[in-house]
Amino acid sequence: MSHRILILAEHSQNQLSVGTAKCVACAAGIPDAEITVVVCAADAGAVAAQAASLKDVSKVLTIEHPAHAHALGALIAPQIAALAGSYTHVLGPSSTFGKDVMPRIAAMLETSQISDIMAVESATRFRRPIYAGNALLTVEIAAGAKMVGTVRTASYQPAPGGGSATVEKVTSNVALPTHTRFVSVSAAKNDRPDLQTAAKVVSGGRALGSAEGFKILYQLADKIGAAVGASRAAVDAGYAPNELQVGQTGKIIAPELYMAIGISGAIQHLTGIKDARTIVAINKDSEAPIFEVADIGLVGDLFQVVPEIEKLLAV
Repeated sequence: MSHRILILAEHSQNQLSVGTAKCVACAAGIPDAEITVVVCAADAGAVAAQAASLKDVSKVLTIEHPAHAHALGALIAPQIAALAGSYTHVLGPSSTFGKDVMPRIAAMLETSQISDIMAVESATRFRRPIYAGNALLTVEIAAGAKMVGTVRTASYQPAPGGGSATVEKVTSNVALPTHTRFVSVSAAKNDRPDLQTAAKVVSGGRALGSAEGFKILYQLADKIGAAVGASRAAVDAGYAPNELQVGQTGKIIAPELYMAIGISGAIQHLTGIKDARTIVAINKDSEAPIFEVADIGLVGDLFQVVPEIEKLLAV
């Protein structure tokens, strides 16, 4: 028996999000998976072509509507729910977008959602972290029940290219709700890599002392081509903007290199970085919990150590 899986694509500025490719990788772990990606956009052509090129994707559906110029969960959810009738699984990334729209879809389909899927055991059994990642929970749904879930993207590598799925335009006859409309968006802009997808991240904590102190992190990040992150303590203190927060209540990331500078390593922060390939910790407190998970640890004053690292990088 094949399992028909519908994946809701996340995209921005005509670029398919890497989170969608990771959802495809997760879906490919379901036995006998037949994977379809659906793209909701004002003009879906470019994004649909990117989705069609992913390995294991058999079909891409596009729902084009002027209202999809900006992704609004309240508008997208009823259209996906209407489309989901013949599918056994409906998946989306566990991102800000996914956390907004997927629970709405689950409610409309009158089913429970499985959040933060990190491993597939079968078509009905999935693993997800609980208690800030301190325990893993295996969830099993009833055979024949429709499954809606979000994928913990830090647990997967993106599906590779090489695919050649067909692209098909579909029309939604669902009346769009009028209670929600796009007003505006305000987002910080910089030339550094995106924190969620960066291969290298330099992150700072409350020990930096001020927003001015964070400048040494930006300098180091620019030298090595890294994104910049921050602990919740640093964000709460006003040293860094909210979009840089890493951890249980911030972004869950899995870079190749994570440098934790002046971060003690509270469990809520460690939840956000546990899938990083290499963790480097710099802290003057030799008893800081961050050293328990660090691959490389350096005990020292960050205001002396970081400039020394910069000098070595300039050689």
